[in-house]
Amino acid sequence: MRTYVVRRLVQAVLVLWAAYTLSFLLLSALPGDAVSNRIQDPEAQITPEAGRQMLEFYGLDRPIWEQYLRALWSLLHGDLGFSLSTGKPVTQAVVEVLPSTAALTGLGLVFGLGFAVLVAVAANYAPWAWLRGVFDSAPALFASVPTFVVGVLALQYLSFRWHLIPSVDNGTPLALLAPAATLGLIVAAPMAQVFATSVRTTRRQPFVHVVAARGAGEGYLFRQSVLRNSSLPVLTLLGLAFGELIAGAVVTESVYARQGIGQLTVGAVDTQDLPVVQGVVLLSTLAYVLVNLAVDLAYPFLDPRVLVDGRTRRVTSARGTERGENAVPVSVGAAVSPRLPAEVVMP
Repeated sequence: MRTYVVRRLVQAVLVLWAAYTLSFLLLSALPGDAVSNRIQDPEAQITPEAGRQMLEFYGLDRPIWEQYLRALWSLLHGDLGFSLSTGKPVTQAVVEVLPSTAALTGLGLVFGLGFAVLVAVAANYAPWAWLRGVFDSAPALFASVPTFVVGVLALQYLSFRWHLIPSVDNGTPLALLAPAATLGLIVAAPMAQVFATSVRTTRRQPFVHVVAARGAGEGYLFRQSVLRNSSLPVLTLLGLAFGELIAGAVVTESVYARQGIGQLTVGAVDTQDLPVVQGVVLLSTLAYVLVNLAVDLAYPFLDPRVLVDGRTRRVTSARGTERGENAVPVSVGAAVSPRLPAEVVMP
């Protein structure tokens, strides 16, 4: 287990370094920057001497490789530099808007999971075939509607027509519900489709039929056998979907006029404030890496057969015999499905 954790931590650090380096090179290759644009603006009335001092202060008069090493060294000391537009430290600018975006993405993830579980369960357990078909088609509908369309429609009906939610962010929890639900639809579609397929496949496994033959009902089968064995694909997709939440926050915050990382990114791109853009990219990458790291670390607890030491774990049968690396793998259900209680075991 220790080797598995260390390997994942090293991979996370390498991903962060690669994302920072790539974003630095791409942003530096863009023509112009906020300081040069201000110096060249006649209305700013900046003297050549003042312009030279500004370029020297931000290090923009140095070669690109020196700028990169200087920025990387500052990053290792927790310094993301200063905004080229406002002069405010990038760390301070990001920290000020981070709680708003964290609340939005967190509640959006809860809504997305709720939608996905509801659709997947209804698509497999609804009493009528036509209703199961409707829920089975719901993920395609969720995925086909753009986020900004859902946001505009929600504002039109929930705010302007029915006056159920405020049209702008007023700091109340009620103002967070519609943006979070809109953002949750982004991740609900793929998770619902994968979870519905996984549940349908797991219900056909032999171990589920064996437990059902012993007298277990559908509710017990779902809670004790189907749910846990169907969660691994959804857990994998959850780590990938977190990146969509961060990207969707930019559009959602713009539609609902919320202050957050999205609005900060839009403003920084408009003014070519490269340090702020790079700070947002690094923060988004860090959040994405941490979520995927948590997902990777959760795998061994859901499925003991996950590679934790560079080789497959040996599984000991009830008679004490060991199955080595070349043995036929045990089904996930057989590995984690609990024993039936006495009241459902057939005599």
